[in-house]
Amino acid sequence: MRAPTSGTWLVLGLLALWEASARFGWVDSPNWPPVTEVLRALWQDSVTGELPARVGGSLYRMAAGLLAGGAAGVAVGLAFALVPLTARLFGLVVEAVRPIPIPAVIPPLVLFLGLDDPMKITVVALTVFFPVLTNTMQGVRAVEAEALAMGRTFGIGPWRRAACIVLPSCLPYTLAGLRVALGLALVVTVVAEMIAGEQGVGSYLVLMQFAGRAPEMYATVLLLAGLGYALNRGFVALEHRAIHWWFAMGR
Repeated sequence: MRAPTSGTWLVLGLLALWEASARFGWVDSPNWPPVTEVLRALWQDSVTGELPARVGGSLYRMAAGLLAGGAAGVAVGLAFALVPLTARLFGLVVEAVRPIPIPAVIPPLVLFLGLDDPMKITVVALTVFFPVLTNTMQGVRAVEAEALAMGRTFGIGPWRRAACIVLPSCLPYTLAGLRVALGLALVVTVVAEMIAGEQGVGSYLVLMQFAGRAPEMYATVLLLAGLGYALNRGFVALEHRAIHWWFAMGR
């Protein structure tokens, strides 16, 4: 069994400080419960099935948006990098939409798509699209010219070169963009659920706030922190398996 790292001890120390600050009155607020009460609330809501059901719904919406936005980002990034005409035609539109804050996009999407899953998935997809697009384009630019020249020498057509040479070469960059997008996707999913809808972790968090149930509210925040950490660790493990050759080269 691996020994706890310094980061683990820091987290445990902060939790202990939280417990002491609430128990000994260092923070004089009725809305600052001890961490043991928060963990108890987290356990109770998990056992009843309330939180697992909401987490499952949030993960479904996040995953759907991540897949849609990631696929679109890779496709458009390859098109922009390999076919300059597409960048000249659509580059201005992409650059104009990129700076718009995602929360500002939610109200118009509510009018068009309503409050259900299509709106939330679209918001997540838009969030994921831009980091994947940018990293994919950067990855295409990093492809060695000698590899492309060798492909042309052997008579490999442009589409096959893109699939067999360019895409594998830029995969580390694309996965790096997806890793950034993964964290953003979780954040935006929760924000969308907080603003619109009655399902998911975000809606539950707002509901506990309005109900004045501080332990359940903080329990949801801790759950989101743990969920984000677990998703990141899982993606890193998947990344190391998918591009093991990249890490073997000491990249």
